Amino acid sequence: MKRGPFLSFGSNMKVSVLCFITETQLMEAGKTLSPRRWHAAFSEDGHLDFAKVLRRIQRGGIHPAIKGLVWEFLLGCYDPNSTFEDRNQIRQRRRDQYTIWKAECTNLVPVIGSGKFVTTSIITEDGQPIIDPSTSNAQEWHVNNAVSDKKAIQWMLVLHQIVYAWVDNDIGYVQGMNDICSPMVILLENEADAFWCFDRAMQRLRENFRCSATSIGVQAQLSTLSQVIKTVDPKLHQHLEELDGGEYLFAFRMLMVLFRREFTFVDALYLWELMWAMEYNPNAFSLYEESSAATEKGVLTVSSDELLKQCGKFEKKNVKTGSSTQQSALAVFLVASVLETKNKRILKEAKGLDDVVQILAEITGDLDARKVCNEALKIHSKYLSKAKTQ
Repeated sequence: MKRGPFLSFGSNMKVSVLCFITETQLMEAGKTLSPRRWHAAFSEDGHLDFAKVLRRIQRGGIHPAIKGLVWEFLLGCYDPNSTFEDRNQIRQRRRDQYTIWKAECTNLVPVIGSGKFVTTSIITEDGQPIIDPSTSNAQEWHVNNAVSDKKAIQWMLVLHQIVYAWVDNDIGYVQGMNDICSPMVILLENEADAFWCFDRAMQRLRENFRCSATSIGVQAQLSTLSQVIKTVDPKLHQHLEELDGGEYLFAFRMLMVLFRREFTFVDALYLWELMWAMEYNPNAFSLYEESSAATEKGVLTVSSDELLKQCGKFEKKNVKTGSSTQQSALAVFLVASVLETKNKRILKEAKGLDDVVQILAEITGDLDARKVCNEALKIHSKYLSKAKTQ
């Protein structure tokens, strides 16, 4: 594996992983969004009937051969109402922008893009070059002079981790971003396209990774999770509180990286596309367009009359109830669904928080993503109903 300005895999590794996905994902006849149905959803000039596509994804996921292409639409890289020509122009403009950023990074540190590993920090926090002990000089990384620009310093300090931080220097790099990034690098052939897909995913998830000495990024979601379980399963909530787990910190990782480590690789991808389809709101993505792209063709704008029709199952209820916020994300109800599947064991066997963590750790490869999503939707409806009554 090589690390450049983004993150890249060799072509042989990509092929192997894609073959693995194809062989292991269970395809339900008549339910999965197939390549044939995907291509048939486009008009002659490229307008996409995304409402039809969403229904298919929510029923059975996406065929591995087109996952990357569909994810770009699910995450808001492109407007379904745009044409082929619109998207070609946007794609090329974004690739050019990525090339510019890559050149800026390479000018600062020429090793970028060479395929060599950057495994340690190359400058100190005050911008002084760090001598590579294996070469007894700084020539290996070509950082010979002190760096004064604050953005460049911050970026170089995390260069050995991931360089998405060049674009989002507010959040920077946080452990776990690689879990979100790696599938996109595998599924999308072009490095720049994979970057922009990851960028759009991070627009949705970046607050999950904002941590400080006094708070964690998913704190609000954990608080909502506590309220959900307290409302729909007060007995379980009381038991967790007695175990000093009422803040639900044991669910931190599930929410932060969207179950990437609780499910198998294939099931995690399947779960993500179900989630994104169910949460899809075409109006939301216009907020993610960078200001410099305000003149791009195809920026998402959907009238209120068409909004509900084009929203996913979960988002429709949020729009109707006015609760479309990060705190009430589908991931919160997915965690609630997982907890409910382990309800009896937690109540019977958990004598401390370590027991709860251990019980939840055993779910890897043992959960059906589709079933978990269905149960999450039921819990969501139950919670809204009870919350309204209360």
